[in-house]
Order: sequence, then structure tokens, then C-alpha cells
Amino acid sequence: MIDRRRVLEGLALARREVGLLAGLLAIAAAVLSFLEIAGHTAQGDTHGVDRAVLLWLRSPADPSLPLTPAWLTTAAMDVTALGSVAVLSLLVLFVTGLFGALRRGREAAVLLLASGGGLGLSQGLKALFGRDRPEEALRLVEAINPSFPSGHAMLSAVVYLTLGALVARFAPARRVKVFALGGASVLALLVGASRVYLGVHWPSDVLAGWCLGGAWALAWWLAVALWDRWRPLPSDPPREAGEGDRP
Repeated sequence: MIDRRRVLEGLALARREVGLLAGLLAIAAAVLSFLEIAGHTAQGDTHGVDRAVLLWLRSPADPSLPLTPAWLTTAAMDVTALGSVAVLSLLVLFVTGLFGALRRGREAAVLLLASGGGLGLSQGLKALFGRDRPEEALRLVEAINPSFPSGHAMLSAVVYLTLGALVARFAPARRVKVFALGGASVLALLVGASRVYLGVHWPSDVLAGWCLGGAWALAWWLAVALWDRWRPLPSDPPREAGEGDRP
């Protein structure tokens, strides 16, 4: 006679294995995509398309003026701030403190390591490639340091996707998991797109940042999943004495 409990356990294990395999394949695909973009960028193959995209967003009479309404430029400046080092650092510190208060030390450590490692990787690659940003006539805001890969695109992908994955990890409902990961992805995409719209990054910079940031966040998700197999955590951390007691 078939043991229903063992069948269900086997199916759950199979789903986890498929999830881990899919994660590995996604990381490999993202890294290979980054390397492909980096290779073409280093050889100058992307410059024509990059420049054409930026000019398409500008007035033909004056490339320093966008074709879109002024309110959209203001909105793009607000959105791009969501991927700045200052804003992301404040967000990471706040959520890390929140995890600490909830006694989620592992999640706090993952968020700090993923974010700090992503920042170091981004700055190191910028120094390695040393690509010039679009000329000042195309920029709607000021920007410093080299262009490739886009730090805003990469770090927003790292931080928001890591946060989305951590929320999805404990969310009981599938719709909450989907919303957390979907919302994180949309935020990362909007931040990257704003960098191209504002003329401070070439499109290939942003594509490379998305690829590498996504791969980095996925790698940390995979590390947490493997760590859970070795030392699983209870679904809820222990409560302090008197916590939740009725008066």
C-alpha cells in the first residue's frame, strides 16, 4: 500500500531540488549574459546602439533637452534615488535592525553580506573597466565614477531582490511571495531604466548591472536555501518572556 505521507514528502523534496537547480541555471545564465555584454562593451560593439537609444530620448534640436514632459524628469530623479548608495544603505541598516529585533540574525547577516559584497563588486568592476559615461550634454543630472556596470541598477537588484526573497521565504501565502518578488523586480527595473532616461548611463551599463545584481542576489538565496538544509530554523523565533501575553 502506498504511504501517502512519504509520497508527499518525496514531492516536496523534488520541488526543492528543482528549485535549487533552477536557481543554479539562472545564476549561470545571468553571469554568462554579463560576460557577453562586458566583452562587447570592451570592444566598443555596443556604442552605436547605446548612443542611439540615448539620442532617441532627447530632442533632435537640442540633445540636452528630453522629449518627455518636465514632470517625468522629476519623477525619474525621484526613482533613481531609490538605487543610490545612501538610500540603499539606510534601507539595509533599518531592515537589519528590524531583523535583529525579531531575532532573525541569519536574515540580518545575509542582507548585510549581500549588500556589502555587491557594493564592493560593483566598485571593483567600475575601476576595472573604467568606461566613460555619456557626454555631459546628454546628462540631466550629475554623476561621478566610471560607467560600467551601472551601480544603481546592480545594487538595487541586489538589495531589493534579496529583501524580496527573504520576505517570500517566510510568507505563508503564495500571493504574498509573488508580490514580494514581483515588487522587488519592478523596483530594480525602474531604477535601472531611470539611469538611461537621465543620460548618466549607457543602456549596456544598466543591462550588465541587472544581470550581475540578479546573479548575486540569487547566489545568496541559494546559499540560504542550502544552509537551511544543514541547520534549519524554526518557523518562528522564540518570544521574550511575557511577550504576547494578555494583560
